[in-house]
Amino acid sequence: MLRANIAVLVSGSGTNLQAIIDACRSGVIKSGEIKTVISSKEGVYSLERAKQNGIKSFCIPKKECASQKDFEHRLLEILKTQETDVIVLAGFMSILSADFVNQYKDRIINVHPSLIPAFCGDGFYGLRVHKAALDYGVRISGATVHYVNEITDGGQIILQKAVNIKKNDTPESLQKRIMERAEWVILPRATEMVCKKVLKEKSNG
Repeated sequence: MLRANIAVLVSGSGTNLQAIIDACRSGVIKSGEIKTVISSKEGVYSLERAKQNGIKSFCIPKKECASQKDFEHRLLEILKTQETDVIVLAGFMSILSADFVNQYKDRIINVHPSLIPAFCGDGFYGLRVHKAALDYGVRISGATVHYVNEITDGGQIILQKAVNIKKNDTPESLQKRIMERAEWVILPRATEMVCKKVLKEKSNG
């Protein structure tokens, strides 16, 4: 069966990467396969996850790149060599330029730990998102998978899932619950949807 080649871009431990790996195994993702994992940081556990699962991995340490342009140039070289069809940002701590994004229009997706348009955009990442939600006093938060465009967290929404906030929640407890109940559920589903769409476009093209 023909499958879309997925590249997962990471910067950390790779819990969302693991969710995608598990979804490929369980058949939630059947239109794509993870061909490549690329990390912007050395020594992160994501690279170990890739190794354990027999996935080719690369590391482009951002701090060693002369500029964003240099970083993206190296990234594109790998993506093209690996014949990447779909890019999944899974805890990838780097904003991609409009030039880069336009080369993979409607082929790059990201998971964000809130219900966009709430608590998103520049400066909203990791625990900061959950702290902001709790400080604001919202009763419901969740996660969003969206297409990536030149605006931070600004691309079209693909899937969202809500999670109730509890009275005694901390940013850490909320982060854990949103990951387990929302991110790990909708990221694989959205990945399958995009891979399916890409395959359809390829067969029609």
